[in-house]
Amino acid sequence: MHDFLMILMVLWGAVTAILICLLIYRGTLEAHEDDQVFLDPAGDSMAAEQRIIVAKIDKLSRPITMLLIASASLLVLAGAIWGWEAYQRF
Repeated sequence: MHDFLMILMVLWGAVTAILICLLIYRGTLEAHEDDQVFLDPAGDSMAAEQRIIVAKIDKLSRPITMLLIASASLLVLAGAIWGWEAYQRF
């Protein structure tokens, strides 16, 4: 059971590391996002760039949510297994 807990914690660490990387990437994209409206034709290229950035941010929302759920679930499961092991040894 101890080996399973160690594997579970390594898996949690990997999932959480990926989650943190995606959150940093999304934050970087959000820093480049402008809340401006481009009304003239000269701003069309800037508006297109902003649409691309917003599309990337929207595309990241589902994987971030799934990784957040997975990370929390793995942490709760690891805590439950650790608690069960401690209870059995007591």
